[in-house]
Amino acid sequence: MLFNSFQFAIFFPIVTALYFLIAPRANARGTASPARIGRLGATRAQNLLLLVASCYFYMACIPVYVAVLWALILIDYTAGRLIERAAGSARRGWLIGSLIANLGVLAVFKYANFLNDQVAALARLIHWNYSIEGLRLLLPIGLSFHTFQSMSYTIEVYRGAQAAERSLLKYALYVMFYPQLVAGPIERPQRLLPQFDQPHAFDYARVTDGLKLMAWGLFQKVAIADRLAVIVNHVYARPTDTAGLPLLIATVCFAVQIVCDFAGYSDMALGIAQVMGFRLMENFRRPYFATSVADFWRRWHISLSSWFRDYVYIPLGGNRVGPWRWARNIVITFLLSGLWHGANWTFVAWGALHAGYLLASRATSTLRARLVQATGLAQWPRLHRAMQTGMTFGLVCIAWVFFRARTLHEAGYILTHLLPARAQLAWLSDPVTALGVTKKELLGTALTVGVLVIVQAFQARGRIRPWLSLQPLWLRWAAYYGLAWGILLCGMFTESRFIYFQF
Repeated sequence: MLFNSFQFAIFFPIVTALYFLIAPRANARGTASPARIGRLGATRAQNLLLLVASCYFYMACIPVYVAVLWALILIDYTAGRLIERAAGSARRGWLIGSLIANLGVLAVFKYANFLNDQVAALARLIHWNYSIEGLRLLLPIGLSFHTFQSMSYTIEVYRGAQAAERSLLKYALYVMFYPQLVAGPIERPQRLLPQFDQPHAFDYARVTDGLKLMAWGLFQKVAIADRLAVIVNHVYARPTDTAGLPLLIATVCFAVQIVCDFAGYSDMALGIAQVMGFRLMENFRRPYFATSVADFWRRWHISLSSWFRDYVYIPLGGNRVGPWRWARNIVITFLLSGLWHGANWTFVAWGALHAGYLLASRATSTLRARLVQATGLAQWPRLHRAMQTGMTFGLVCIAWVFFRARTLHEAGYILTHLLPARAQLAWLSDPVTALGVTKKELLGTALTVGVLVIVQAFQARGRIRPWLSLQPLWLRWAAYYGLAWGILLCGMFTESRFIYFQF
């Protein structure tokens, strides 16, 4: 089920209303009353409702795959209990068994055909008769997200940082919590599991704050990302048919599209959870305001980058080792990050390029510091920061070419034909042919992107929602109505899937 679908517009208010109807009542002192089904019973009832709703939410896509999800839930729930009871090699064995189960499901659904294609290509190269066909399986939506969340649970239990969960209901809800089930944020058990022990009653301020975040996320998706997708899809469908400015514009459009698509989903997920009283981790922090690639990764898909940091990079030694081992750790982490996104060499190249950026940044840090001093940029910190931000955005856009292109050959063509040899303005007279949109649509898209830039500029100075709540009534409602009309007038309601659903 999509957050931007008519189906969800019915699902969300019904589930939320039922959720609050079975919440424990509060007495005059503000504490939960034992009336009706009591505090503990109400909490369990709320959790059960959310679990049933989450199952329905997931089954709205491909119903049969909920069985795969439940199989992993039972495996990891049992493994957590066994890890906590065991000691020594047995403890490690139960963890390895759990990880093999999760990674095995990923391997079958996501990587088996990719590996089979590589073997088949090698067989053709050496003239070997290889006739094994690929599996005809559809990738379960959000598989990489909920398997990583499950693995974080068993790893934390193994480390002793998290007690094994006794309640199967709570653990199943930890994995299947519908706001973040299919595209994150990838939550840690220490943060999310305790929240299922707390009853959540209706709170006007919290609910309205969550609805504002949902609305902003929906605006990013339907009024910005989906409008930009028209341009990106038109150009990247046949990239070798064009060159110069249309390729450059489409590449920059994709950079904005993917952040609005994914950050829009994350904001909606955080808003939905907040309405019901849950707190999910921030997943994006204005990534294109980053002043370096390392800073970009502290702002982009924070839940995934921190997952790889804690469970891959640091166990390998992190930055507490010599330069060569550090470089190895960076390369391994980013190659795995690339593969996590998809079974294609383009994603591997994307991860490798980001690893190369970080290695080059460290190797040239002294030289760049000297250049800043020699050119006097140190006396102009705002200009220096703007230059760093622009350079980082350019490097990230180059990497996005590999992420969006279907093949390495197409990515190579785009990168070598990205910059025009001379000014190319003829496409302005016929943007439909060059970009797939009319002049009016192009202007509307530019306006929505302008709104994004203005909002993020304000966000860089502080949180907007708390600030807005302190403003006069007329200003607050002008902002709310403006956002609502922006969604209605500029939004594209085609129920297009979020980009990260494919991962």
